[in-house]
Amino acid sequence: MNQVRSFKPIIDSGSRVLILGSMPGVKSLEFQQYYAHPQNHFWRIIYGLFDMPCETEYEIKLAFLKSRAIALWDVLESCCRPGSSDSDISNGKVNDFKALFKTFPNIKAVFSNGTKAHETFRKNVGFEILGDRFYRKLPSTSPTHTKKFDQKLKEWTVVLKYLSEKADGL
Repeated sequence: MNQVRSFKPIIDSGSRVLILGSMPGVKSLEFQQYYAHPQNHFWRIIYGLFDMPCETEYEIKLAFLKSRAIALWDVLESCCRPGSSDSDISNGKVNDFKALFKTFPNIKAVFSNGTKAHETFRKNVGFEILGDRFYRKLPSTSPTHTKKFDQKLKEWTVVLKYLSEKADGL
């Protein structure tokens, strides 16, 4: 079975929201880019939150995330998985969230992109590590998740609430 590794976090000191996936899929690993599958709704949703047209160049997408105070990472550092399906993940090793939150204390909210990221975080990291940070599971942006794009985007709008300085008082 294929051993796969996640990417480094996309984060900086200005990041206020952390979005967690489970593990990059085959296309993402092939291109060494988060959410590289052309059918995945992640980038459309992120740009849609700000009513902006989605860019195609990966470096521009990453700069857009950072300019909006959004960080990106995966719950798992590594795992065994034969393809892209989260249901086929085994032998997962989680990333070091204690170190991440210590290094980047401005993270005010954490959102999981789908059920596998949520369940893996809950079981292997635990919500206690979040302290007073807000947490919510969002619908997966995966093309296999059957919820319509507009419904996903609507549910993802909660992210906007935690991006401003005013979010500290929530």
